[in-house]
Amino acid sequence: MDAYIFDHVRTPRGRGKPDGSLHEVTPVWLASRPLVALAERNRLRGAAVEDVVMGCVGPVGEQGGNIARTAVLAADWDQGVPGISIDRACGSGLEAVAMAAAKVMSGQADLAVGGGVESMSRVPLGSSGGAWALDPQMAFKTYFVMQGISADLLASLHGQSRRDVDAYAAESHRRAARAWEEGRFARSVVPVQDFIGLTLLERDETIRPATSADTLAALAPAFAEMGAKYGYDGVALQRYPQLERIEHVHHAGNSSGIVDGAAAVLVGSRRAAERHGLKPRARIRAFAAIGSEPTLMLDAPAAAARRALDRAGMTPADIDLWELNEAFSSVVLTFMSALDIAHERINVNGGAIAMGHPLGASGAMILGTVLDELERSGQGSALVGLCVAAGMASAMVIERV
Repeated sequence: MDAYIFDHVRTPRGRGKPDGSLHEVTPVWLASRPLVALAERNRLRGAAVEDVVMGCVGPVGEQGGNIARTAVLAADWDQGVPGISIDRACGSGLEAVAMAAAKVMSGQADLAVGGGVESMSRVPLGSSGGAWALDPQMAFKTYFVMQGISADLLASLHGQSRRDVDAYAAESHRRAARAWEEGRFARSVVPVQDFIGLTLLERDETIRPATSADTLAALAPAFAEMGAKYGYDGVALQRYPQLERIEHVHHAGNSSGIVDGAAAVLVGSRRAAERHGLKPRARIRAFAAIGSEPTLMLDAPAAAARRALDRAGMTPADIDLWELNEAFSSVVLTFMSALDIAHERINVNGGAIAMGHPLGASGAMILGTVLDELERSGQGSALVGLCVAAGMASAMVIERV
C-alpha cells in the first residue's frame, strides 16, 4: 500500500538560548502547535489520526514522559489518538515520518502523523546523557570523540579547506534569506503564540543575510582547544593514522545552530484521502537508515541515500532536488562529492547552518521544505537525508503527486 504526504507544518526556529524568542514556551506547547495547525488546515475530526510519532533527542525533564502523547492532549485532539516518542538523534524527525508511513504501508493505519520537537533553550544538548560518551569502557572501545571533532576529521580526510567550508556556510545564509524574502516558507510555517494569543515568533530567528566567507574567516575554530586539551585529536588520529593532524576548520558560523522548533507531517493512504477529503501532495517512495564508523560519525548520508534509492528502484540521476541537514559544512560537501550533486540542486533554500537544527524536529522540517520546493519549481522527485550521531544516517525518497 502506498503512503502519501497530505500536509506538513513547522514552527519558526527560535534561538536556542535564554534570550531566544521561544525560550518561554514549554516543549509540550511547542510540540502541540503543528498538531493544532494540521487539524485546522485539514479539518481533522475526532480520532481520525491513528497515531502520532514524534522525534525528541532530549526526552528528559520537560521533554520526557512521552511528549508525543502529551502534545496530542495539549493540542486538544481526541483522547483516542495515541502518541509515541522516538530518538534516533539528529535523524529522529525523519524516522518519525518513516514510522508513520510504515504503518500506512503495512495496512496498520490509514492516517498518521510523523514529526518532532526540540526545545534546546530549555533542555540543553546532552541532557539525556548516554553510555557512549560517559562510560569510559564504551568510549575507549569505540574511539569516542565529540561531534565537532568528527566534522573537522571529515574535512581533513577529504581535503576541505577553511575557505571551502566558510563559502558553503555563507551561501546557506544567502539562500535562507532569499527564501524568506520570496515567501517560499509562507505556506508551511505557523507562528508560535503564547497562551493568551500573543505572537512570539513568526520567522526563523538566526539567519544573517550579510554573512560572507570573509566575515566568517574572522571566527576562531571552535574545536581546536577541545581537540588538544581533552585528547580528542589524538583519539581521532589513532583511528585514522593516515592523517598527520586534524585541520580544525569548523566554528559556530559553519555549523548548525542551536534552536527551538517543532514540525509535523500528515501521512496516509488513498482510502484516508477519500474518507477525509484530503489531497495527496507526494508519495513516499522509500526510506532507509544505515550505520557507519562512529569516530568519523558523519559520513553515512551517501550510503543511506544509495540504500533508499535502491529500494525505490532509482539512481541519483533520477532525483531533482536534494535536501541534506547541514549539521556542518563538511557533511554536505562530502555528500555532494560522493553522489556528484551540483550545489544548485541541494539545499536550495538554505539549511541548518542559517536557520538552525532543532534536533528531534529537523528531519520532518527539511522533508516539508523540499516538498514545498518541488511544488514551487514544478519538479518531481527529492531525496532527504541526515547524518546521525554515533555513526548513522537516515534518508527518504519522495515524488510529487
